[in-house]
Amino acid sequence: MRRPCPLFLFLFLFLLLSASIAYGQIHTRLRVIQASNVGSVIDPALKDVHGKLGSLFSFTSYRLVRDQDVVLSPNQPARVQVHPEVFLEMTLMGLQSGNAEVKVRVNRSRTDILNTQIRLSPDRTVLVGGTRHGEGVVIYALSAKF
Repeated sequence: MRRPCPLFLFLFLFLLLSASIAYGQIHTRLRVIQASNVGSVIDPALKDVHGKLGSLFSFTSYRLVRDQDVVLSPNQPARVQVHPEVFLEMTLMGLQSGNAEVKVRVNRSRTDILNTQIRLSPDRTVLVGGTRHGEGVVIYALSAKF
């Protein structure tokens, strides 16, 4: 049996990625971070954003609560349950100049507690935070590959 040609594999992967961009889909990564001043533990899974967290927020402890991949399609809300009564909803509003415009809503007990729009660049992380939870706040780290 012959092994697949590396060029064939490359072309197949390229066409697969191109198809998702052509349909306007983007692959996002949502990380939910619990930040507080209880203790001084920094979750090792957050090492890539630790410097950014420290420069934007003044907490001593950061713990990763959830790490989830979400595929966004234009004008189709994607809803993720963050906590028992808290949902995060992301909607791809459009792609412009190499950036994705994404509407982000956080809903607790059927009430919006956050409603904003962010611009995601490929392989960059945007931190959205400040919603109170427990003894600290929840910070959302959003990144995209497209």
